[in-house]
Amino acid sequence: MALPFPTPRRPAARVLLAAVVLLAATLFNGGVHSARAAACLALSPPGARALQDLTGRDPKKAIEALKAQIETAERAVHPDEARIAALYAVEAQAYSLLELDEQARSAALKGLELAPIATDSTHVSLQIAYAENVYDSDRIDAALSALEKARSLQLPGSRADLCLQIAIGLIQNRRGRADLAILTLTQAYRAGVAQAIPEVRVEAASALSPVMRTVGDFKQALALNQEDIDWELKHNATLTLSVLYYLRGQIFSEMRDYNAALEQMEHARRLSVELEDQQGIGFADLATCRVRLELQQLTAARSDCENATRIFTSSHSADIVKEAQPLLARLDLAEGNADRALMRLNEALSEDGAQLQPRRVPDAYELRARAYAMLQKYPEAYRDLREYLKRYMAGIEAERAQQVASLRARFETDREIERNNLLQRELAVADERAQRQKTELHWVVICGGVAVMVIALLLYLLVINRRYRRRLIRLASEDSLTGLPNRGRIAAIAKEALATAFATRQPLCIALIDLDRFKAINDRFGHATGDRVLRDFAGMATASLRPRDTLGRWGGEEFLLVLPDTTLDVAVRVLDHLRLQAGTMPSLAEEHPDLRVSISAGLAMTAEEACSLDEIVAQADHALYEAKNAGRDLVRYTAESFHAASTAVRRALRECTEETNTSQPSAPPARPPAARTG
Repeated sequence: MALPFPTPRRPAARVLLAAVVLLAATLFNGGVHSARAAACLALSPPGARALQDLTGRDPKKAIEALKAQIETAERAVHPDEARIAALYAVEAQAYSLLELDEQARSAALKGLELAPIATDSTHVSLQIAYAENVYDSDRIDAALSALEKARSLQLPGSRADLCLQIAIGLIQNRRGRADLAILTLTQAYRAGVAQAIPEVRVEAASALSPVMRTVGDFKQALALNQEDIDWELKHNATLTLSVLYYLRGQIFSEMRDYNAALEQMEHARRLSVELEDQQGIGFADLATCRVRLELQQLTAARSDCENATRIFTSSHSADIVKEAQPLLARLDLAEGNADRALMRLNEALSEDGAQLQPRRVPDAYELRARAYAMLQKYPEAYRDLREYLKRYMAGIEAERAQQVASLRARFETDREIERNNLLQRELAVADERAQRQKTELHWVVICGGVAVMVIALLLYLLVINRRYRRRLIRLASEDSLTGLPNRGRIAAIAKEALATAFATRQPLCIALIDLDRFKAINDRFGHATGDRVLRDFAGMATASLRPRDTLGRWGGEEFLLVLPDTTLDVAVRVLDHLRLQAGTMPSLAEEHPDLRVSISAGLAMTAEEACSLDEIVAQADHALYEAKNAGRDLVRYTAESFHAASTAVRRALRECTEETNTSQPSAPPARPPAARTG
């Protein structure tokens, strides 16, 4: 017979794509899938139902029993094909519970060869078992088409019809159509309740809970998950319970109820240990690591993450190992080990993060930006911050669209239910027309309320998005230690001031300021004290400068000062004032009485000919070099700036030099200045 699903051979690239899709779908919906839809139908051949029950408790043991029974049945003189097909259906369900998707598909295809009748419950179970174990886009489309065709052959409202409907909802959600999945699964759930078929109701609840979690309806997701847990507790289905506790922990985690999430993950792990299910232990440890990070339990989080990494490395699950790298990188950053964090994040973001869950990729870029910033690689940090912002905004837009679509789907479900109720009442009793009108008015009010809520939600999301965008832009242009403009921002300000100065023919002064012997301060008093000196100097200088002047951090202990519309003599007085202020900073006097802070500064002024920022900064750098060589705690300006100044300015400079003996022109450089320290 022609099988309902194609099994084409795929090149390596397609296999890799399938693996990526499998990872994203599996992790996002809880790490495992439960084969619940395939077990929705009771199988009639002798012993099949008992093996189904064993599968829920111990799938490994069930597979051993199934292989023996299948081998015996196939060696019989007159093989019972219907029974063998049923055994293959149960085997596919067991493999599915163990995450062995390829083996599950193989068992389902073998069974379909032996059960060709489309209305037979075994055939339907095999179709469902195959469909729920496909993840690449081509197979998903073929599986969905086959399920819809099989459903069209069933009696509407029958158990087979409802089980196929649940399977269709699972595949719709896997395709990213949560709105369609909500509509399909809600109908199946309500039908199971109305027809008093508890197995159908529980299977629909099991499938609907992760969909509700996907669209952010955590209250419904928890309620549906609890229905499933209560059912499996009655049936002692240990493996399925471990999965359900894991899923419940994921829901609590997304609700930010981390203590409750931790409790559920511990339940799931304990059951996985009892079953010797290493994959289950690994998924539980990985999720627990993420939760402990949010609770700032860093030591325990590292232990969980490293154990999960060992488990998935030993099972050659390289894609899942990559999911652990950003978590370990967060721990490395918390410990100040930026190099190791950067190495992990580079590995996780290889191929542009294609093997990470899409919703985890923006956070990985943000973490790498922090690592680069700690290593003072600011261009790379700025690049990653821009990528984080772009992906974060795209994720917000996608989430908003998904939520709106799910609201529309749920509204359509309620409308369909109401429409059916109205038709039944019209056919049954003619005098209920007045009541129907009242009910319709009630729904109009609800629809209006829902519309207002959706509009309010969209406006709220818009405001939040703009607020986050402003915050990210500020972070990208501000030095995290001092709060001053960072190198990129102060360079942009200086270029703008330079262009304005040449356009208006107004003087502009640029100064490079360096904290004297800063390395010695770090070595003697510690980096924390050094950081405090930088912060205090930045605060003091900002308070002392004129409103139109701008100070930015140029790098390390070096600062760039932009003085627009300022002549050279005024700039010298401004810098001398800063120099005197730096020597009397009181913030650390009580803690370190012998700590002395001084600054040296190099100053350059624009000439009549246009020049670039690099040129004027190089002049200021030469003057700073001269100040350092002359004994530090000095202000020097370039000879070019002095000669370019007016007669009145030169006279004022000579008077200033005679008064303080700290501000003098530097000699013109015969060669580029040598490298300086402190």
